Amino acid sequence: MESQETHFSVLLNESLDGLNIKPNGIYIDGTFGRGGHSQALLKRLGEDGRLIAIDQDPEAIEYANTHISDQRFEIQHGSFEDVKTYCEQRGLLGKIDGMLLDLGVSSPQLDDAERGFSFMREGPLDMRMNPEAGLSAKEWLKKVDEKTLKLVLQNYGEERFSGRLAREIKEASDRNELHTTFDLANLVKRVSPKTEKNKHPATRTFQAIRIAVNRELDVLKNVLEAAVEVLAPGGRLSVISFHSLEDRIVKVFIRDQSKIKDLFPDSPIQLEVIEPVIKKIGKPIFPSKEECQQNSRSRSAVLRIAEKL
Repeated sequence: MESQETHFSVLLNESLDGLNIKPNGIYIDGTFGRGGHSQALLKRLGEDGRLIAIDQDPEAIEYANTHISDQRFEIQHGSFEDVKTYCEQRGLLGKIDGMLLDLGVSSPQLDDAERGFSFMREGPLDMRMNPEAGLSAKEWLKKVDEKTLKLVLQNYGEERFSGRLAREIKEASDRNELHTTFDLANLVKRVSPKTEKNKHPATRTFQAIRIAVNRELDVLKNVLEAAVEVLAPGGRLSVISFHSLEDRIVKVFIRDQSKIKDLFPDSPIQLEVIEPVIKKIGKPIFPSKEECQQNSRSRSAVLRIAEKL
């Protein structure tokens, strides 16, 4: 997640240090964005190193093609959910020395009103990471039923007033009144009975709908599973999360995959035991006070690192 003006990458050195980079290694940047992590990683690689970056945003692909000219680098247009397929196509399954995931919406996406991610800028109600695929937020709201929308607001936005908001949003959508980010933000502001200090009342609603539209939590679970298969023994995984729902998934995944599993715990005979596949490296890492002052969007970030056994 970078600032468009400064291309400031969150936890840049910490996330790359966590990868324990080998000069001749093969690495994946699963979320290219505007290339802050990728360009810093390339500086740590030798002549025989290799970096494959992935991004589903066509604008990120265009940026990579026009700003990075390096024979050690290639950019793959698509979702990091499909990283196993990309590695199989290149004959690299089980040979990746490290993978970096910088989750969430990049600053260029937030700052572009036309992408419809921010309630602070008026634009079409879109919110898609890849505007060429899937349903826009406006289309999704028309299709989803009130009960599902309530659960989305409740589970993905941790919204206290999910029932009331779901009802009002669905009614407005059915009346064809929701076209822009301001249409939705103003509705939420009007309907919300209470507001949190220093927090726009639409914050949780926008987060929840964005997560649903992009299937973000399901995609995260899938890429974590795939990471175990694409990494070489000793390969590292660095994941930067930006809200508690993401971080919880990463934390639980690393915890569960680093434990010995007894598939039949109730059996008097030990039938099968699965050995741990990864190990946790260190404790969660948070941005320094200086970094938070330099880039306010880094305040909620947390980095977790794991290594394949």
